[in-house]
Order: sequence, then structure tokens, then C-alpha cells
Amino acid sequence: MDVFPARALRPAVLVCSAALVCGCSTFGSPGGTADAARTAADAAAVPGPVNDLESAYQRVIKDVLPSVVQIQADEDLGSGVVYDDKGHIVTNAHVVGQATTFQVTTADDEQPLTASLVRSYPEQDLAVIRLDKAPKGLRAAVFGDSATVQVGHIVLAMGSPLGLSSSVTQGIVSATGRTVSEGQTDGGTGATIGDMVQTSAAINPGNSGGALVNLAGRVIGIPTLAAADPGLGGAMAPGIGFAIPASTVRKIADQIVRTGKVTDSGRASLGITGRTVVDDAYRATGVALVEVQSGGAASRAGLRAGDVVTGLGTADITSVTTLSEALAAKRPGDRATVTFTRDGVGGTAEVTLGEQ
Repeated sequence: MDVFPARALRPAVLVCSAALVCGCSTFGSPGGTADAARTAADAAAVPGPVNDLESAYQRVIKDVLPSVVQIQADEDLGSGVVYDDKGHIVTNAHVVGQATTFQVTTADDEQPLTASLVRSYPEQDLAVIRLDKAPKGLRAAVFGDSATVQVGHIVLAMGSPLGLSSSVTQGIVSATGRTVSEGQTDGGTGATIGDMVQTSAAINPGNSGGALVNLAGRVIGIPTLAAADPGLGGAMAPGIGFAIPASTVRKIADQIVRTGKVTDSGRASLGITGRTVVDDAYRATGVALVEVQSGGAASRAGLRAGDVVTGLGTADITSVTTLSEALAAKRPGDRATVTFTRDGVGGTAEVTLGEQ
């Protein structure tokens, strides 16, 4: 299964036409009475639990959708979430790309606002931009506690799929704790992101950077990736999308807002630069250490340039991607056994992981 950023490649202009049928009836006429009676009957026919669920959806949409914006960066479109009343907006790094200025459209006003980049952090595919002038009444979203997210929770995905601003889709939390590697094609950053929330809510190009929201009106994640099925020529796999968890979003965004940079990533690191090694059949077989940072985790464990890492803990390491995924599942300070070969001879080293 492949994943790709859910950002629109280009703004889409969609023209919808509809036939409007206008009818008039005198107040109190038999037709008007019959219509009112049918409306009352239809409402009575809807079970109470359905009405309750619909009301919950509508309440959440009313509360949160004004905090979800559309972002235009150069020629690309994505989504964002208002982070505070000072005009900070959190989104994906692949949405902002290389741009430093943006046009932002809120749910309440079609007139675009200008914004500037505060910081992009591609390693976690997150970025913060700031409105040059925050409008009065700007409403910040409330971010939830990732620890409370459970499989089966009903969620709503809000954003601008294909440029259709203020769109909402519905699904459930399908899984938690997913580690997903984002490709560098289609504008991706190549990041490997841990603890992602998997959802069945439809995530399409343009949803990236928007909000995945629970029925308590809390943002539990930032929709970032949608799955593609290689067996179908890379076509999207419906109902498989991924969101960066709220805890990670808050950790990174808080640092960017406060200091303009990220100094505490929470990401484990070996302190190496590596490349994928392939055998005679062009199969990936490990990661060769091209550079070992002095004083880093690998250096302290006795690893050196030229070693080929083939395992980290219980994970088999065959490529730079699998090494990134194994590290994404760990935390700085964790201890792990690294399996490697040196000059054709196998060995192991106990490593205390550093921070990226």
C-alpha cells in the first residue's frame, strides 16, 4: 500500500448547474397545509437516535468548521486549522511547500486574507503560518488528547478537497499508532510519521492540513495522507486515510509559535547518514552508514562509517525507509539492539537512542 499527500495539485473550478422550480401557494391553502403535514410526518418517522446523531454532527460542524481554512500556496491548494486568536494556522509542510506567502480563505468570508510562513518542519510534515492581520472574531480550534482516541470513535474530516472549501466527510477511527512513510512524489516531504490515526473518513487531495474532529468538537488529528492501491495503478484506496495525532501537532506547533523553531522533536535518532544497500538482484538488504555523527547514539555504541545496519530491535532493516519507520516507533532515550555487518562479519551493539 502506498500513501500520498492529500493536497490538491491545482485549484479546481467546478461549476454546478441546477434547475430551480418555484411554486407559490396562498397562506392557509390546502397545498400548504398538506406540505406542512408531510414535513411533520417525515420528522416523526426518523428514529430518535438518528435525530440525536444528526444533531451531534451539526453541533460539531457549527463549532469547528469556522476554524478550518483553505490555503493557497503558489498554485497549490490545501487546508489549515486556526491555532490561536493571534492568527497562527497549523497545516502540513507539504501544503506550504517552498512558499513563504499565502492566500487564506476562512469559512465565514470568501475574501482571501494574506499570511506568511512562520516555520515549516518537514520531518514531521507540519508547518505554521500566520495571518498578516487576524480578523476580529477569529476562532481557534480546540485540540484533544490523543491518548483518549479509540478505534470505533466517530470522526469528521473537514477541509477543502479538490478546492471545495468547508467540506465535511464522516467515518470512524479505524486504527491508532500507525507508522506511515510519506513519498516524495506528488509534493510529499518523504517524512516517516509515527502514531498516526487511521480513519475511514474520506480524505482527498486538498484535505491535507485540515481537521479530523471527534463528536466532542475536539481536533484529534491533521489529515495528511491517503492510501493508494498499487494494484489499481495507484488509484486511491477508499476509506484508508491517515492523520497526524493532536499531541504531535501541539508539541511541534507550540514550539514554532513560541520560538519560531523546533528544538524538541520527540523523534528518536541514531545520529547517522545512511543509504540503502541492494544485492545483485537489486533487492534492498540494509542501510550502509555513510556518516556517523560524533557523539551521536551510533557513535557512542561503537558503530562507524561503512557498517551496514540490518536490524533495530525486533525490526528487520532493509532500507532507509524501514530504518526510519523503526525509529519512528521509538523515543529518545530508548535502548535498542542494532544488528549490523562490518567487513562481512555480523555483530550487534546496544544503542541508547538520541533525538533527531
